[in-house]
Amino acid sequence: MSQDNQLSSLEREIEETRERLASTIDQLLYRASPKTIVGREVSSIKAHFVDPATGQPRTDNILKTAGIVVGVVTLFVVVRKVVR
Repeated sequence: MSQDNQLSSLEREIEETRERLASTIDQLLYRASPKTIVGREVSSIKAHFVDPATGQPRTDNILKTAGIVVGVVTLFVVVRKVVR
């Protein structure tokens, strides 16, 4: 009987390990899914410009980004005029 108990205990442990591995693989597949990655990145970018707690826009980050865009466009215009 003791050996039967050990075998059934071992079988139970193996089955539990299989279930944990299957769950881990499912989680990894979900995290590596392109849709999930895109969703995470979009949420991250939105959180940079909108406060997730209040829903209010973060004007300081918006103004910084707008300033960078204007600066880059101005740089391209100036370089283009100098090259001509």
